[in-house]
Amino acid sequence: MEAVALRFAADRGPADPALTAVVDALAAGATVAETADRTSMSARMLHRRSLFAFGYGPKMLARILRFQRALAALRTGVPAAHIAAVTGFADQAHLSREVRDLAGCSVRTLQNR
Repeated sequence: MEAVALRFAADRGPADPALTAVVDALAAGATVAETADRTSMSARMLHRRSLFAFGYGPKMLARILRFQRALAALRTGVPAAHIAAVTGFADQAHLSREVRDLAGCSVRTLQNR
């Protein structure tokens, strides 16, 4: 599957710099509104371009990127409460809900993998 995705990506040419800026802004913790401002897009245009490029809107992309940051920290053995605080979750319960929603398992399960 990964090989097919890489071939598809190679056929598409270079990445759109505006979409790279969207990913960078959201990965850094910017809100959707801040990201739209930084990329000189309206919120509606940002949503349309995100749907086309990623298959979901910018808010979902932000959730996934935040989850990936948390997952990387979980794998290093950092306590979940600390991870929640430094990766942009409101609290540990918020982290737990997002992990359950996005990964379908508990934080503890991810820590043990």
